Parts: sequence; C-alpha cells; structure tokens
Amino acid sequence: MNQYVTGTVIKELREKNKLTQQALAEKLGVSDKTVSKWETAKGYPDITLIEPIAETFGISVTELISGNAVTNANVSANMLRSKFYVCPVCGNVIHSIGESVISCHGVQLTPLEAEPTDEEHMIFIERVEDEYFVRLDHSMTKGHYISFMAAVTSNDIQLVKLYPEGDAQARFKIRGVKKIFFYCNHDGLYYIDVVKGVDDKESGYDNYKERKELEEAAKRLFG
Repeated sequence: MNQYVTGTVIKELREKNKLTQQALAEKLGVSDKTVSKWETAKGYPDITLIEPIAETFGISVTELISGNAVTNANVSANMLRSKFYVCPVCGNVIHSIGESVISCHGVQLTPLEAEPTDEEHMIFIERVEDEYFVRLDHSMTKGHYISFMAAVTSNDIQLVKLYPEGDAQARFKIRGVKKIFFYCNHDGLYYIDVVKGVDDKESGYDNYKERKELEEAAKRLFG
C-alpha cells in the first residue's frame, strides 16, 4: 500500500462531521487518547479500523486513504455534467455523472478537461435519418488515435469505443443529443455543442453540401 490514512484527514473529516474525539472514539471502540494520537501523527489506525472509519464518515475506503473526500453536488444526475476518465496504462474508459474517486492499474485517475474542437481535431456531423454520422479526419495508428466518441443528452449517453487501425467514426441516435465528445490519446478530450435546432430538418446542422465544403477546406488548409 503506497498510501495510508493520515491524522490530518481524520481530523478534517471528524470536524466536518461535527464529532468530538470522544464521540469518534466511541463509534470505533477505541479511546479518545488513541484518536488524539492519530491526529497528532503519533500513531496510525490499525488496518482493521479503516473500513469502520470510512463508514463513520460516510465515504469510501479509497476516499479515506486518498484524502480526497467526494462531495457530489450532481444530485440531479444531469448527463451534461458527465466526467470521463482514461487509464494511461490500459486505455480503459470510465464515465461518471458526478464526483468520483477512480483508480485503474494502481493509478488514481483525474477527470479529463474537455476543450472545444480545433483545426487539428475537426469533427464532421452528417444527419442520416434518425442518426448522426460523426467522423474525424484523424490518425488511427497504434501510437496516435481517437480512443472513444460519446454523444450526450441531459439524461442519456451513447459511447462508442474506437481502436487503432480502425475508423475514427461513429453513429449515434439523435434523440436530443446536446454535446459530442471524443478523446485523442495524444491531445486529450474535445467536445462540440450540437447546434440548437439540429433535430429540425429545415434548420438543422445537417447541410451535407456545407459539410463537404468545410471538409474540403479543412483538407486544403491542414493537409
């Protein structure tokens, strides 16, 4: 174990939960002097007490040991607040709709920060009946590729995992999609807001001719 719960964390959580050292000691079946020793770095809780301590504070063991207690303000479970995590070791993609403490292969992951699409990561969206056909002109080699694409509504997510030497494209049911995310293993997470009114065939973001012109212009400008 590379990390272990510290006295500072225990004290912060105890005070946050408005517990005295005596009250915490009684809940854990130890003396208040023992709790004091933990908080002054004169001792550590026995491994058998880690789970009871976490339960007392209403957090997970991972949160307790990491020292990063989660406050999940996303009680409405709005998918537009989605967070994505990618393991740098195995490429595992993990999705969360709120604050989380997530680890993979022994690495504690941080949520990816999405940036708007740029000239090197241009995305082309074509409406085909009740679906969006989404495509990127992007390398798909073993060393440089798009790892996944995701279409997000306020209460739903469609995620497609992509692989090297495949195609950087995906199809998504329209059904109220507001944002489309994609992840480049070199440059990180990107997003595009789907234009308001996209579900309206007359005013939607589905002008195939305009899309082709933009695509050709991008190819001329950026190779």
